[in-house]
Amino acid sequence: MIRINEVTYTKLDMVFGRSPWQGGMAMPTPSMEDYLEKIYQISQRKGYARVSDVAQALGLQLPSVTRMIQKMGDKDLVNYEKYGGIVLTDKGQELGQFLHDRHQMLELFLQLLGVEDEAVIYRDVEGIEHHISTQTLRQIMKFIRFSQERPEWLEEYRAFLAAEKRAEENQESTLAQETPE
Repeated sequence: MIRINEVTYTKLDMVFGRSPWQGGMAMPTPSMEDYLEKIYQISQRKGYARVSDVAQALGLQLPSVTRMIQKMGDKDLVNYEKYGGIVLTDKGQELGQFLHDRHQMLELFLQLLGVEDEAVIYRDVEGIEHHISTQTLRQIMKFIRFSQERPEWLEEYRAFLAAEKRAEENQESTLAQETPE
């Protein structure tokens, strides 16, 4: 789980102050975004990625991954040789980092909202990330910055959430007691 202090303002501004698509880069499909993000993550950890690494990480079959990697090579996002490693090009590296950082930003935003279940956060981010605009990402970044610069506000919000949770639990308890068995 990402913690608020792990994301610096400079990084947020750098990542969401501009989009890699503003430089004329064609937007990839949601599926291609998932591949790029995963290749970026694996490459950051291991220094390279293999088709088998990507297939395992995404839960896909090797032939499907190989076809997508070849398409990504045609778009100058990766360099790939059969039975060799996958290396992101400069363009692929920039886009992979953007996608990875966008994912982290959305996770952090949901955490700030009070979503605690990691599985819910992951599922929601996966559903949101391919459909959110750069404009909305910028506003989320500003909201996160606001909450970081005003810890008293964040504490008030967390106290509000705790009170709401207690009220919901009390209401559920009352309803359970009133319901005949």
